[in-house]
Amino acid sequence: MSWTSDSQKIVVGVSGASGAPYALRTIELLALQGVEVHVAVSDLGRRLLGEEAGCAPVSAESLAGAADPTRVVLHSGRDMGAIIASGSFKHDGMVIVPCSSNTLGALASGMTNTLLQRAAAVTLKEGRTLVLAHRESPLSRIDIGNMDRLAGAGAIIAPLSPGFYMQPNTIDDLVDFMAGRILDHLSVAHDLPIRWGS
Repeated sequence: MSWTSDSQKIVVGVSGASGAPYALRTIELLALQGVEVHVAVSDLGRRLLGEEAGCAPVSAESLAGAADPTRVVLHSGRDMGAIIASGSFKHDGMVIVPCSSNTLGALASGMTNTLLQRAAAVTLKEGRTLVLAHRESPLSRIDIGNMDRLAGAGAIIAPLSPGFYMQPNTIDDLVDFMAGRILDHLSVAHDLPIRWGS
């Protein structure tokens, strides 16, 4: 790995809610922008990537898409000793995409039984940007309460609900809309056509 110290570093968590295209496109776009992408995938997230995107086995190569796979570091979802589990690992933000209600509840309760959960909890405690791209619908009052609690702790709740004002023609357009919004929240530059009035 030959990253420079000024490379942006973003942590991406993939949980088991439906939405594999959102995860893959977000990782690809981050890597294409020269970001050092650290990825933690839950057990159900691995199943999701396999079933929805044919991404099996999950590897840096299968996650990077058209980007350089050396920009992607895949951590074992069960390795609680991985560098992203420590607050001393400096990064520029984290997104969980898609974020399941199960993951949402675990984070709201302070549970850290997986690397994904631990990395997110550390991101919050260190005061860094944490984006939770929740995908499930409808929302129960428990989900809403968990979102409120996490927003109060500093997380950005970004439901995966694409806009239609850009007059999308394909599913890829809808996926890009949300991936672009996620990159916006992580302060990563991009040129996707998602701006109102553009």
